[in-house]
Amino acid sequence: MQPEHLFQSFVTEIETADTKQALERLKAKYLGKKGSLNTILKGLGALAPEMRKEMGQRANQCKHRIAARISEKTEQMDRAEQETCLPWQDITLTPAITAGTDKTAGFHPATLIQRELEDIFISMGYEILDGPHIEDDYHNFEALNFPPGHPARDMQDTFWFRDGVHLLRTHTSCIQVRGMAEKKPPFRFVGPGKVFRAEATDPSHEMAFHQMEGMMVDKGLCVANLIYFMKELLNAVFGTNVDVRLRPGYFPFVEPGFELDIACLICKGKGCPVCKKTGWLELLPCGMVHPRVLSYGGIDPDIHSGFAFGLGLDRLVMMRYGIDDIRLIHSGDLSFVSQFAAY
Repeated sequence: MQPEHLFQSFVTEIETADTKQALERLKAKYLGKKGSLNTILKGLGALAPEMRKEMGQRANQCKHRIAARISEKTEQMDRAEQETCLPWQDITLTPAITAGTDKTAGFHPATLIQRELEDIFISMGYEILDGPHIEDDYHNFEALNFPPGHPARDMQDTFWFRDGVHLLRTHTSCIQVRGMAEKKPPFRFVGPGKVFRAEATDPSHEMAFHQMEGMMVDKGLCVANLIYFMKELLNAVFGTNVDVRLRPGYFPFVEPGFELDIACLICKGKGCPVCKKTGWLELLPCGMVHPRVLSYGGIDPDIHSGFAFGLGLDRLVMMRYGIDDIRLIHSGDLSFVSQFAAY
């Protein structure tokens, strides 16, 4: 495609982009590593020298014009938000706190990590989905290949309601079930949120904790795609290369399944209570989506494949901020929360 035709296609699409998320997706589509413009630039080597220089100049002009239009529309959206929104104030705060003469309010560290990850995933073309905390047996277990009586259910000691049908969700995989039912491949999305299990608590386990699980479904995806994506994700999260290892792992909704561990950043791999003296911390279970789960979602596994992954947000918080006990995160202790970023 010629750069001018590419720009005209972009102009048509940006007219209908009415949210910042839509603009981010458009930016990734045209200017990202796998974007349309980069495809043109990669093909310059096959051109004659005189054509290569001309095409390169036209492609760069196209790039600057696209970036300028996206920046301009982003600024328009920002101005529109400022004009339509009244100044925000939390009326539940005391006057002293509101005036800034006492400790100011701050974001919980799990919220900080979740928002940062959402930004990363949006830049990769993912959608952010949500789902209910109270789930039914079908969405929490059956549609994820946990049939009634399956021993894998014992791995998730569960808070059930008296009706025996509803429960507090044990993972955010339920969001994936609902997402598959609503969307047609190809798609990619993540679902963050709090989950609940009747766990025995210790420095690295809590009965209520935060997860972010994601899924990508398309034609021809394989384990190599999964591993590449996991490494890119962790590099973006930690801002540096981290030591990782991949172990076989069993989860009913993926086949094959893996446990991705990172070298403990608390003890630098030497061994501590957080990593149970092993030097490694289980962080990111992942795998290829089981064909049966795709079928439950109305997707033909003979045509499409996909991979899924789950992030323990609380453990990311611990690694990022050097917190040596997960129970502090849910303690409600203001002296603990006030150490983190303020408004």
